[in-house]
Amino acid sequence: MIVEMRIYHCAPTRLPALLDRFTTHTLGFFEKYGIQQIGFWTTLIGPSNHALTYMIQWESLAEREQKWNAFQADPDWIATRAATEAQRPIVERIENHFLTPTSFSALR
Repeated sequence: MIVEMRIYHCAPTRLPALLDRFTTHTLGFFEKYGIQQIGFWTTLIGPSNHALTYMIQWESLAEREQKWNAFQADPDWIATRAATEAQRPIVERIENHFLTPTSFSALR
């Protein structure tokens, strides 16, 4: 198992727009493409409260490449993303980490 941790650093005041896009649109695309999410978090205490952190579970990097690329190329997703950012961008920067569990991890 591979866990992908993604951190979306939003433009100031744009986190609510990102959360709405995930709730209203993105999770439906994840379901369509079989992208299995582990969970989503916002920052309670830390250097910035304008971030969304989430984790996705993959069986392999090949699975990730196939499903993520299909999702990103979906014309409906491209149109949705453009429409939700028509006034101004939502995300300023994305951090992406691929994690593998240790032998003592409860989640493997």
